[in-house]
Amino acid sequence: MPTRGDGPPAGWRALTDLVLPRTCAGCGVPGCDVCPRCGRWLTAPRLAAPRRHPPGLPPTVAAGPYAGPVRPVVLAFKEHGRAELARPLGAALALAVTVLLRAGPDLLPGSGPVLLVPVPSSAAAVQRRGRDHVRELAGCAAAELRAAGVPARPLPVLRRARGTRDSAGLDARERRRNLAGRFRGRPPPGGALPRGILVLVDDVVTSGATLTEAARALAALLAAGLPAGGPPGAGRQLGNAPVVAAVVAATPRRPLQPAHRDRPATFTVRS
Repeated sequence: MPTRGDGPPAGWRALTDLVLPRTCAGCGVPGCDVCPRCGRWLTAPRLAAPRRHPPGLPPTVAAGPYAGPVRPVVLAFKEHGRAELARPLGAALALAVTVLLRAGPDLLPGSGPVLLVPVPSSAAAVQRRGRDHVRELAGCAAAELRAAGVPARPLPVLRRARGTRDSAGLDARERRRNLAGRFRGRPPPGGALPRGILVLVDDVVTSGATLTEAARALAALLAAGLPAGGPPGAGRQLGNAPVVAAVVAATPRRPLQPAHRDRPATFTVRS
């Protein structure tokens, strides 16, 4: 994907580096946010395959495994305030979305611009971190896609019920119990979903419980007859895959299956 020119001015970035030298969040090498060696871990898109595949998990492409240097990069962005990592991680998320777009109409719901639906964090997690990191990733991924000529934008139409615990530290059974029925759709202003290709996005998929429940809520929103131009109750013709998903990384519970063996992706994750 082409490089965008909307980042901080080069002089300002150089001055910042003198005061607070950058180090790779994956391996600690100085001079960059994510070094090329660690960045390559986020350029190997695969279909996510949790060890215990929950019923209803949408087809999900991950840009790389949640292992090696990817794990500290994601944690540095998510938990340790390194907001500058939104750009390389958003670029990785855009790669996962691009692989989905290559799958064609048999998999994708709808047509038109790409609408990235971020999985909402719990209110407690947002308060603790001071931001909704998945919405940040969705915004950066949409910008990357637009820079490559793909019309895309975030569409935050899901909310999480109050009292939902953060899933960090929970096992698969506890995650499912914690998240069951916790997501709700919220129509955008005007009450109609815009036409487009809806892609659910998140940072990491582990057990698949979060994406499964979020996909159910998004499918229910579609079934309510909210798409623009459709009569109430008509819903959308979604085929066999009402929702698809893209994530930055997937926990390698077992070897991940390549999304496209015959067409390896080429992508550049920028620091």
